[in-house]
Amino acid sequence: MSFTVAIDGPAAAGKGTLAKQLAAHFSMAHLDTGLLYRAVARQVLAGSDPVAAAVSLQAEDLDPTGLYTPEVAQQASRVAVLAEVRSALVAFQRNFAQRAEGAVLDGRDIGTVICCDAKVKLFVTARAEVRAERRYLELKAKGADVSRAQVLADVNERDARDQGRKEAPLRAASDAIVIDTSDLSVEAALDLAIAEVAQKWTFGESRDHKS
Repeated sequence: MSFTVAIDGPAAAGKGTLAKQLAAHFSMAHLDTGLLYRAVARQVLAGSDPVAAAVSLQAEDLDPTGLYTPEVAQQASRVAVLAEVRSALVAFQRNFAQRAEGAVLDGRDIGTVICCDAKVKLFVTARAEVRAERRYLELKAKGADVSRAQVLADVNERDARDQGRKEAPLRAASDAIVIDTSDLSVEAALDLAIAEVAQKWTFGESRDHKS
């Protein structure tokens, strides 16, 4: 039986970095499910129908090149409210979660919809101002022409849309461990996550995780 770790949280909370490092630590596969919606969004911005784009999505469409622009991020949040789009992407995510080596998935509804039976559920969050500053610095490092006020407004808009949508709204699962990264280093957050996974590791004695 596969070992699945579900990580949810709002934009720029640090869940992607945490998921990637956690997966590497335990030699598990990692899927940033936000890439699925960004890939669909990129196709929509190019003129495609969102549902058709979601239904036809292939692994090769997840090349991150060009998927992290503010325009794609906002469009991804818009297509994510469409029930037909979310439904089309559910099978892709659930199949990935069954990887034999174990899987870490991060997104908005992994612990509440996609992998309700995940062995470990984490909800990674941070204050909006902290998340906006992180995203601002990230975008500036990539040469984007943005202001702090604009990025904060975008973060607040995405939060409202993600939390208020009818289909799979962003929320912590009732059995999720909440990690607030507002005042935590990347290393400290990872240590907390590793401890949670290590407590529930069930692959058996033949599989040792890294120490």
